[in-house]
Amino acid sequence: MKNTVQTLMDTAAADTELLQVLDQQGDHFALSRDVEFVLRAPSEERASLVAGFFNDLHYGDATVGEHEGLYSVFVTVHTTIEQPVILSISGFITCISQLYDMEYDGWSCAPQISRAIAN
Repeated sequence: MKNTVQTLMDTAAADTELLQVLDQQGDHFALSRDVEFVLRAPSEERASLVAGFFNDLHYGDATVGEHEGLYSVFVTVHTTIEQPVILSISGFITCISQLYDMEYDGWSCAPQISRAIAN
């Protein structure tokens, strides 16, 4: 298992690449939207524990999903995706995944194009 600092560096690089893709699509990062973060859990119990952590402390709206016996936690946060903001949230979720021995699988959102840009 990689150490936390290396994992945070790798995550920041992947996040920056995703931001570049969204920028090429015309995304206006300052527009708030729902962003979904995904953590892979080794068990249903772990997934429920971590979802409860996020919900109880109001860090996001977390749900547990299951597909073919594999469990995931989906955490939705309504936020902008300006680089310092999204990297901070992603870094926090990376740390939580490490603390609970889970795999952080990144984030996604629908591109937001402001009306002024779209017209």
